[in-house]
Amino acid sequence: MDIEIPKGNSREDIKARRKIIKDFYASWCAEHPEKKVWNASLQAYIHVKFDSINEALGHAPRSERATRAQLRLTETLSKAIFVESVPPKYGDKNQKKFSNMLLLRWKGSRVLVGQRKSSGEYEQYYISGGQRKK
Repeated sequence: MDIEIPKGNSREDIKARRKIIKDFYASWCAEHPEKKVWNASLQAYIHVKFDSINEALGHAPRSERATRAQLRLTETLSKAIFVESVPPKYGDKNQKKFSNMLLLRWKGSRVLVGQRKSSGEYEQYYISGGQRKK
């Protein structure tokens, strides 16, 4: 995917990156009506829900790297490797529905996946662009 992603931090750049992510998820959901990707490391499906998309639209537009990470959604979710399990953040209303948060990594991206209390299924929480090398 060869999209020109603004690199700056102006309000216009953030707005443009938000639109890129929104358009990407709209087309991704049309191509993947089941809204899930098999992850080899977890040996389970990772679901992409409305909350997953909202989380992406809230945080990823802040940087070009995080926006770029969103555009590799299928590859990242399928190939990310489990690193560790952590409890949900206490008092975080967005993580309240999860019994467990799993950290996975793929090619510099960090993927946080929540395990639902009610069903046990895995749900994408966020994908970050990873840390810059110093």
